[in-house]
Amino acid sequence: MAILIADADGFHVKLTTFILHETGYQVVHATDVSSALNILHSQEIDLVLMEVLLPDTSEFELCRRIRRLSDVPIIFLTKQTIVQDCVQGLQLGGDDYLRKPCDPQELLARIEAVLRRSVPIRQQQATRLSQGSMSLDLVEQQVWLTDEHVVLLTPTEFRLLAYLMANPGRVVTIEQILGQVWDSYTTVSNNLVATYVRRLRGKIEPDPTQPEIIRTVSQLGYTFVAPTRTLAV
Repeated sequence: MAILIADADGFHVKLTTFILHETGYQVVHATDVSSALNILHSQEIDLVLMEVLLPDTSEFELCRRIRRLSDVPIIFLTKQTIVQDCVQGLQLGGDDYLRKPCDPQELLARIEAVLRRSVPIRQQQATRLSQGSMSLDLVEQQVWLTDEHVVLLTPTEFRLLAYLMANPGRVVTIEQILGQVWDSYTTVSNNLVATYVRRLRGKIEPDPTQPEIIRTVSQLGYTFVAPTRTLAV
């Protein structure tokens, strides 16, 4: 597996590279945003270790730009201790957060945990995406609530549900949804997201007035909770 280290701290990069090489990972290094994005465009990367203060960007900007083109797992590395920074990084699409310097065993454990959560989902996306008792056929663009019950969705509804299902248990913001589903961050009204979420709930939730699958996270966005029982149809 290949890991991209986006960090301008030469000493830390050398140490982390050594640890990862010893564990069998391939390592690619970028010291700025442009080189990191070029690597992600040209190579298959399985995980990004990212310092939040790269020299040519504001905090978390690289994460925003990565999320516009990829669902690759991201672990933030930082010397800062402000809790709000950790929260912001996770809200923007980061999968985990570590403070530098970090214990090598903890770093490897966090990497393995993030990869375990993400790799099966990414592999499924070629043909089918399944979470709990719900599955999407990404070729035929069909939604199966049970083995026999198919729900008809519009193309936009399908893209929205696929994006939410690809990020189970993770809060995705309105900005992320707009970028992934509508490919826009400014020209589409935020209210449109709420409208489509409401339509989706009407088609897949047992009780749309008390949603269990697509849940609202106040002032942040939405999270997908995989159904664990047969849905009412």
